Amino acid sequence: MTISDPIADMLTRIRNANTAKHDTVDVPASKMKLAIAGILLDEGYIKKYDLIDDGSFKTIHITLKYGGDKNEKIISGIKRISKPGLRVYAGKDELPRVLGGLGVAIISTNQGVITDKKARELQVGGEVLAFVW
Repeated sequence: MTISDPIADMLTRIRNANTAKHDTVDVPASKMKLAIAGILLDEGYIKKYDLIDDGSFKTIHITLKYGGDKNEKIISGIKRISKPGLRVYAGKDELPRVLGGLGVAIISTNQGVITDKKARELQVGGEVLAFVW
C-alpha cells in the first residue's frame, strides 16, 4: 500500500507509540525521515535511532525518551504543518516560533532539513514540515 504523506505517517507512528508508552517504534526509511530523526535526537526528543537494512527494506528503529517514569513524556505534541494538499512556506523573516521558542519547528531548506533556530542563524526560509513540543 502506498502512503500519500510518508512524513505524516512517521510523525503519527511516533505520536501513537509515545501515547501508548512504547519504548521503540519502527518507520520505513528515507533520507528526509533520517534527517527528521536526527533533528529529534539533537533536540533531545528521542534517545537514539538506528538504520536497519535487511537487504530489500530499510527501516529506522527509533527509541523514544521518557522522564523519570513513563508517565512523564518528553514529546508532549508533534504536528505536521505542510501537507501534500497545502504546502506551507516561510521566508527568513517569518519563520514560526513553537510555543514562544520552547518547541522546535522542522524546516526543509536549501541547506537541508534544519530547525527554525538554525534557519534563523543561516538567514534562510523554506517549507515548514512539522512542529514538535
